[in-house]
Formats: sequence, structure tokens, C-alpha cells
Amino acid sequence: MFNSILVVCAGNICRSPTAEYQLKTLLKDTNIQVSSAGLTALVDKPADDMATTIAASQNIDLSTHKGRQLSSVLVAENDLILVMEERHISDLCAKYPQARGKTFLLGKWLDNKEVPDPYRKSQEAFEHVFSLIQDACKAWLKYL
Repeated sequence: MFNSILVVCAGNICRSPTAEYQLKTLLKDTNIQVSSAGLTALVDKPADDMATTIAASQNIDLSTHKGRQLSSVLVAENDLILVMEERHISDLCAKYPQARGKTFLLGKWLDNKEVPDPYRKSQEAFEHVFSLIQDACKAWLKYL
């Protein structure tokens, strides 16, 4: 059904890498490729320290992640694009109209729940976001 999934957030250092590596873990026995990018990426920056710490506590390693800017090439290369907030759909499709029809909220199967940005917030905020991302990724599994 889907051969490649792109996960998108704003900076590509907190939410989208967390979802990318969570999906990679869940889909490890498939041929589905998963990557991530940011609408306003912090290019070449590692994943946020708090995101990395919380992911590591759940056996997910974000240490190799580097922020990457969304591009028309990435939009074209991927079959499914998952974003964190409704405004990400609007922004992405305004810049890349070819993304319409294949761009959805990560939280689509959780009543279209948005995943808030935890950047520069408390550990509790990051833990809440990690939990939301984990639930959303699991909810997508039966559709992938």
C-alpha cells in the first residue's frame, strides 16, 4: 500500500524525528521506508536533548538524527506524509500542492488529534508528546 512515509513538523528536531524512529521501530519487519523533515527545519541539528532522552528511555535511539528541510523532492518521493498540526497541512499543501491527498495528521486515527510542539518546554510536555506520538503511530499500523 505505502512504500515510503515522510513525517513532518516545524523544526524537525522534536516531534517528527520521534515519530520517524517510532514508526521505524514498529515497521522494522516491513519494506516501508520512513524519514522526516521540517517545514522550517533546523538543518543538520541533532534531535532535541529532551526528545532524545525520553525516546532512549523507551529504547528508541534518536542519536543519529539530523534536521532536514522539506523539499519538493521529498514530497514527490513519499507515498504518505504525516504532520503534527492542521496548520502544517495547510502550509505544506500551499507550498507543495502535489502533496494534497497524501498528507494527513499523525493523529488522524485518534480523532484528528494534533501533537503540540514541546520545544523549550518541560520534561512533562515532552513525555506527553512522546505518548501522543506513540499512540498515533500504533493507530496508523493497521492502515500501513
